[in-house]
Amino acid sequence: MKKIVITTLVTLGLASTLTAGVIAGKCVGCHGADWSKKAMGKSKVVSEMTHADIAAALKGYKAGTYGGPMKGLMKGQVASYSDADLDAFAATIGK
Repeated sequence: MKKIVITTLVTLGLASTLTAGVIAGKCVGCHGADWSKKAMGKSKVVSEMTHADIAAALKGYKAGTYGGPMKGLMKGQVASYSDADLDAFAATIGK
């Protein structure tokens, strides 16, 4: 039983890490590896945002309730991720 619990916890941890990696891979082309670029000259600089602001923005893009000119593009980028995935990812960037 102990092995099952440990294996489950490790698997969940890896899944969370992999999800963040998948999202980050989609983002760096426009936002830069250090999150310091304005995507297509229009977005906020993600590195200057808080974790909470990033999570709210990502979930808002997913819901279609956030964003200006990049709203449609960003909705497609985050649509396949759960809110928990987006929260976990946001905690890895920003301040």
